[in-house]
Amino acid sequence: MKPTAIGATGLRKKFSDHVVLDGVDLRVPEGTVFSLLGPNGAGKTTAVRILSTLISADGGTATVAGHDVATNPDGVRAAIGVTGQFSAVDKLLTGEENLRLMGELYRLPKDEITRRATTLLTRFDLGDAARTLTATYSGGMTRRLDLAMTLVGEPRVIFLDEPTIGLDPRSRRGMWEIVEELVAGGVTVFLTTQYLEEADRLSDRIAVLDHGRIVAEGTPAELKQRIPGGHVRLRFPDVHELESALRVLGNATPDVDALAMAVPNDGSRRALKELLDRLDDASIEVAALSVHTPDLDDVFFALTGHTSEQKAPLS
Repeated sequence: MKPTAIGATGLRKKFSDHVVLDGVDLRVPEGTVFSLLGPNGAGKTTAVRILSTLISADGGTATVAGHDVATNPDGVRAAIGVTGQFSAVDKLLTGEENLRLMGELYRLPKDEITRRATTLLTRFDLGDAARTLTATYSGGMTRRLDLAMTLVGEPRVIFLDEPTIGLDPRSRRGMWEIVEELVAGGVTVFLTTQYLEEADRLSDRIAVLDHGRIVAEGTPAELKQRIPGGHVRLRFPDVHELESALRVLGNATPDVDALAMAVPNDGSRRALKELLDRLDDASIEVAALSVHTPDLDDVFFALTGHTSEQKAPLS
């Protein structure tokens, strides 16, 4: 089992009489992407703000990179980077100047600031715009620079709070690739997002937060398997094989024109084996098979009663 990068037990927070977090437990292993999903107002950003020491919890405990957020906030801050919903880029400075400013805030030696700024500008494909005022940057360039600024301090844990909101599909995919590279290098990423395709692609584990509580947690595949509606689509070489399969399986929905049928199935290895064994025992030939499971939109709606608040633009 990988060491824990982020852990929380019984986190509680309320503002006036409104309970935002109501006993939240989390465990995020090192070198993984953990996504926290939930409707607007569910408490996602509050959780990030507590874990990144921006605000204190009313109850419970939490550690980040081995440091207690309440008793050793400086230790936490030295180990993390945070990229919020709104860019921290100074529009009156160039890209290079923004990175150098971050280096100065970290009190790095000048030669080290130069090295890291040059490396990050190249890594994030911003070298040609290094000495251009960031007020002229596109949305994608600004978000890449914002994340680059987060990396100046070489954090072990990064909190990304809605990092791709408002970006076009190409820029969003570019950010995904950067996140995947960071994790491959051992960085832990705590992600909040309402783009469910983003969570599905990036996450090792996902937790769904609703009304201040974690209502489900698991891998994307595990969460999808919890929701009814999964099925296996079978296609047959001729109508005779289709009719034979219907007699054997019984609970299938046929598509005669396509020589196909849909069979309720959770898509697990065991369930697929049982299905194919029944067909093999009856000497029924299958031309093609595909597994269809509910997507994260279905999961999100089933668990929270909401559709996802943000939809990624069509690519």
